[in-house]
Amino acid sequence: MDSNQQGQQGRDGHVGLALFALAMGGFAIGTTEFGTMGLVPYFAPGLHISVPDAGHVISAYALGVVVGAPVLAIAAARLSRRIVLIGLMGCFAVANGLTAFASDYHWMLFFRFLSGLPHGAYFGVAALVAASLVPPERRAQAISRVLLGLTIATIFGVPAANVIGQLVGWRWAFALVAVLALTTAGLVYALVPADKPSRHASPLRELHALKHRQVWLALGMGAIGFGGMFAVYTYLASTLMDVTHAAPAVVPIMLAVFGVGLTAGNLISAWFADKALMPTVAGVLIWTAVALALYPFALHSVWSMALVVFLVGGGGGLATPLQARLMEVAEHAQTLAAALNHSAFNTANALGPWLAGMAIGAGFGWQSAGWVGFALTLGGLVIWALSALEDRRMANATA
Repeated sequence: MDSNQQGQQGRDGHVGLALFALAMGGFAIGTTEFGTMGLVPYFAPGLHISVPDAGHVISAYALGVVVGAPVLAIAAARLSRRIVLIGLMGCFAVANGLTAFASDYHWMLFFRFLSGLPHGAYFGVAALVAASLVPPERRAQAISRVLLGLTIATIFGVPAANVIGQLVGWRWAFALVAVLALTTAGLVYALVPADKPSRHASPLRELHALKHRQVWLALGMGAIGFGGMFAVYTYLASTLMDVTHAAPAVVPIMLAVFGVGLTAGNLISAWFADKALMPTVAGVLIWTAVALALYPFALHSVWSMALVVFLVGGGGGLATPLQARLMEVAEHAQTLAAALNHSAFNTANALGPWLAGMAIGAGFGWQSAGWVGFALTLGGLVIWALSALEDRRMANATA
């Protein structure tokens, strides 16, 4: 092996360690974002609220992401991205630690809102750092490595949080997330290369992203199209126990099945996105719509639920191609656009559970979450079609 090959292996090793540190933050975020949904049957009675009302706790976290992503991204425009990531994880640790001590429903809502504030900005900045470490043709795959932490959390972290909620109480699950966040801050400090902020970076320059119509269309695809997955996932644990009549021990297993689908969808969509970005977005949305249409017919068997839950999880592969799409259309306002991607997804995280909760509360049954999700995913496909038409119009105008 010559010195050039050794040097390349060394660089790849350093990049791999940096991506691992960034993914660890995704693991912490994924454990609390998805884990809270699986804990609904446990903290709802603990806080003396109904399950549909407990869905508002999920929405409070999502609202924090929606608000925090653009505000923190703009505020941090002139700072080192590495320092920003460390600070965001520190805040995330404190907010989740406070959640573990929530004494009633209103404090729970407030602490979940605080926990959501760093989420979008972290993923946005981490995606930019990951993309900067690799050649352009591997950008989507590098971003997927960061999101891989979140998807692996749905396989291991979320079921672990559910088991902790069953055995020792839901509060300890949030304490676990606080420890994971502090660990991430240390890993980012140790493994992610130090950087200097761009001389041209400014809050005003970041706001220019909002001038582009394609940015808004990409955000719409995430905000509407991704809502279908959350409409089903939020009430999955309750549906399994009340309709499927599964034993409590089955719930963490089913959450892990969802996580396997999410991880597979993330890796596969990233590979296709580096080849054909917009067709990949459409393909994932169609996949999700079909899976959600099957969901209402699968509720009465654990085996059919396992298959459909895996398919629904595969729809999580939408995150990586949409992240790459926003970085493509935002021009120089990369930080805000990357962070807004997670505002869009957490708008979906608020919208899906809210609409599904309304349908369930109105007496349409747990299966109605699937139909609500199906309708939302079709809405995302309509927005994709508008974006594709805009691409064609711009190409014809240029020609």
